[in-house]
Amino acid sequence: MASKESTATSLSAVDSRPASPINTSQGLKLPNFRQIGTRDFWLGDYNYAALVNPFKRDQEIPFYGPDEQLPVVLALLLGLQHALAMVGGIITPPILLGGSAGAALSSANQQYLISACLIWCAVATCLQVSRFKLFRGYTIGTGVLSVCGTSFAFVSVGLTFINGQYSAGGMCKLAEDGSKLPCPQAFGAILGTASVVALIAIAAVVFVPPRALRKAFPPLITGSLLLLIGIALVTSGINNWAGGAGSCKYDSTMLCPSNSAPMAAPWGSARLIGLGFSVFISIILFDLLGPPLVKNCSVFLGLIVGIAIAAGCGYFDGSTISKAPSGTFLWTTRFPLSVRGDLVLPFLAAYFVIISETIGNITATTDVSGLPIDGNDFSSRLQGGLIADTVVAALSGLVTVPPLTTFSQNISVVALTRNASRISGYTCAMFLFLMGVIGKFGAIFVAMPASVLGGMTTFLFGSVAVAGVRILAMAPWTRRTRFIATASLSLGFAGVVVPDWFSNFFTYSGSNGSLTGFLNALTLIVEEPYLICLVIAVPLNLIMPYEADDVEGVEEAPVLPTAFGPSQTREQGVVGDDVAK
Repeated sequence: MASKESTATSLSAVDSRPASPINTSQGLKLPNFRQIGTRDFWLGDYNYAALVNPFKRDQEIPFYGPDEQLPVVLALLLGLQHALAMVGGIITPPILLGGSAGAALSSANQQYLISACLIWCAVATCLQVSRFKLFRGYTIGTGVLSVCGTSFAFVSVGLTFINGQYSAGGMCKLAEDGSKLPCPQAFGAILGTASVVALIAIAAVVFVPPRALRKAFPPLITGSLLLLIGIALVTSGINNWAGGAGSCKYDSTMLCPSNSAPMAAPWGSARLIGLGFSVFISIILFDLLGPPLVKNCSVFLGLIVGIAIAAGCGYFDGSTISKAPSGTFLWTTRFPLSVRGDLVLPFLAAYFVIISETIGNITATTDVSGLPIDGNDFSSRLQGGLIADTVVAALSGLVTVPPLTTFSQNISVVALTRNASRISGYTCAMFLFLMGVIGKFGAIFVAMPASVLGGMTTFLFGSVAVAGVRILAMAPWTRRTRFIATASLSLGFAGVVVPDWFSNFFTYSGSNGSLTGFLNALTLIVEEPYLICLVIAVPLNLIMPYEADDVEGVEEAPVLPTAFGPSQTREQGVVGDDVAK
């Protein structure tokens, strides 16, 4: 691999891509097992010290393109790094939707959900990293190192729906003390509706050209949506940090998580907040002081520190882990699937959020992999990734997990390690699969105190909001874009600060179930911050005429140094090049 030496650069360089575009016409190079006894087969010439030395940040490391062969040790090491960078994001949605903040499922069901999500994310990652030809020129998969995890876009609206079902007349019931009883019916409604609505999303990405999708979702809209998703979800993170979202939050006579739990404490007590803070500060320290290998796993490592402290101080209920099965797989637990009319419109909007995120993630991954982000090949790669994303999301409900989407955390791993080889994507999927089938692994996260989860998710959701701010910074801020942002974000922020401001708008109380469901859907859209932002921003972006300063703003926009290289300008990729035209 002579090209690796010619493209080597320092670890501190901003542009981590190769000096020239990568040729992908030869396909993925697999290991040559005839060389199994050689150093090249096991170690290669990679500078491993650059990954583990926190003091030397100017060491040279080679670049591996998407189709290049990796030595075995490097493939395993980087695959594990990708997997650990994802785990925190993968387990969070099932814990929130299935835990005390959501459907209050049993510990066994929550353990299964975590394991099923890890397994299905492994399958989806393999599909997304690959690239298969379909019919009439269509492909499925990106052919670059794009990984998949459970989507945050459905968490906030899902929690709103589930908690609404615990009110009078809903499908969920409360115990005599006011605590939630398990409600698998509400969780099954989320899975079933998400799978059905995903069929519309599949049709959209198949029949709508990628160029049109990029025009409908420029950075202005994508950034606004991510900002509001992150801000809205921080609420659930802080609630868990203080002790959880159960009855102990409202009843001063109750302890968190329950009066009989080990080391129970009042909601918001110093002990619980301190426990969550141990996770939060550990994440900061790992990222501040750790080597590159540790930085990319800082969220997961911070969570491990919190779990270790909680276990050492007696916060764990060991029976949860001891009762968990040693091995598990998909469909060992099932939920009653159903389709709810009042979830169709909110979920359709959520899928458009997923599409906008995926466009940005695939563009960034393609760029940092040294591949062009324009032309027919990129359009085909982008559309193939969108098809894979929506097909996997449609099948997710059938495999009992929430919808998936591409993850952006791994883009920085590619940029920092200069490894874009798809082999590390497959090894990442292997580690996720092993984590999923080992039942005890998921049980650890179910048994951990809510404060530990809150310390991690507050940081994680904050990073989602910051990602939105970063994307917004790439938008050309003209009078037109400022107006669109003001109109959409004003009502989006209203849903954050006063979540139930629209709940009494409709007063219908008749027996027409269809009408009631439709009105509930409208209420959910208006009160959900990112959904009302989407409903306002997309039409305004499409119908508002461009002015002279819009074109000037694009032409004079500076090149922003980002995690995926400084070539990502406003005329390319996630930003869209339609403004100048």
